[in-house]
Amino acid sequence: MVTKKHVGVGLVSVGWMGRLHSRAYLEAHRHYPGLPVTADLKVAADPDAAGRQHASDVLGYREAVEDYRELIAHPDVDVVSICSPNFLHREIALAAIAAGKPFWIEKPMGRGAEESQEIARRATDAGLVTAVGFNYRHAPAVAHARRLVRDGALGTITNVRVALLADYSADPDGALTWRFSSDRAGSGVLGDLLSHGADLAQYIVGRISSVSGLTETFIRTRPLPSDDVVSHFSKGPDDGPRGAVENEDYGAVLARFDSGAVAVLESSRVAIGPRAEYRIEVYGTKGSLRWDFQRLNELQLADDVSGYRTVMAGPGHGDFAHFQPGAGTGMGFDDLKTIEAALFLRSVAEGRQLAPSAPDAWSAAEIVDAALRSAASGGWETVPTVTGPTTFDA
Repeated sequence: MVTKKHVGVGLVSVGWMGRLHSRAYLEAHRHYPGLPVTADLKVAADPDAAGRQHASDVLGYREAVEDYRELIAHPDVDVVSICSPNFLHREIALAAIAAGKPFWIEKPMGRGAEESQEIARRATDAGLVTAVGFNYRHAPAVAHARRLVRDGALGTITNVRVALLADYSADPDGALTWRFSSDRAGSGVLGDLLSHGADLAQYIVGRISSVSGLTETFIRTRPLPSDDVVSHFSKGPDDGPRGAVENEDYGAVLARFDSGAVAVLESSRVAIGPRAEYRIEVYGTKGSLRWDFQRLNELQLADDVSGYRTVMAGPGHGDFAHFQPGAGTGMGFDDLKTIEAALFLRSVAEGRQLAPSAPDAWSAAEIVDAALRSAASGGWETVPTVTGPTTFDA
């Protein structure tokens, strides 16, 4: 029997995403028995007492502390999951880097390209592997789409359409949480959702080199939150004071790829109707394909003149076989995070970048920032090239 090395996990912030990271770590060795390491949930940090209690009683962390600095300094913590609000990402990531500890961080990694660049460069200079929560690229149907495009099955790619439409902020009486503050969140829906779309487009097709953007804020004020409001799904107090929304509800981007292909990317957090309609369409000289997260186990493929046919995700498509034995039995959102956890753990064990990286997140942030500059100037903006171990073009 092979004895596996245990990797001590430290979790910063025990909210929904922190709980999902924790479950993903535990599931990783079950779905990937060949992983050379096993995650051991050691320490969770959260200023909220209820979060710390949940970490200990439900998730199984051996210790729960209030200050993330205590977690990072803990000798039993080998890697850090950063699931805190955006405005804390930079300081926590830099603390993990200073301690020499690889980290798995949610997107947007920084409140813009400047913070994302600093995190990515420092992690690269320190020789640390990283992981970023670009979970949609892990869907087996997306992996199949990438292989078809990169192998030339669709011919020369001509144009791409990406749409990430959601309703999580469609209620005008939803509370004015940190997500609506430019100082604490950075951009609005562009960083929150369109960064996923930019990553998907680059992962499947290639690097985006220039953009033209348009943004709009449709719900300009929201109720100030009560003390117990922490989620952007929460309602504000009835008839209470309201504050200004400082970032965008909607964004549209025209883009050009290095290859010469063109794209339209669109995102909304206030769309009434779509719940989580995250889709990408890729068109080429020999065919096209479509994928929608709402039907994540299906790929629509047209590789002749008879129109689209449905390809069900199955063994041979990405990591599907690690979860289900045959096509037709679907995977879910949590499974995508389990794939991400396994990639992160393998990256740590093998000392090479396999998971979506901090430079990948920096690249997406440069696209978002260029779109915001364009929306302000009315002109096209060049997207700077990033350095470091990107995986979208590997």
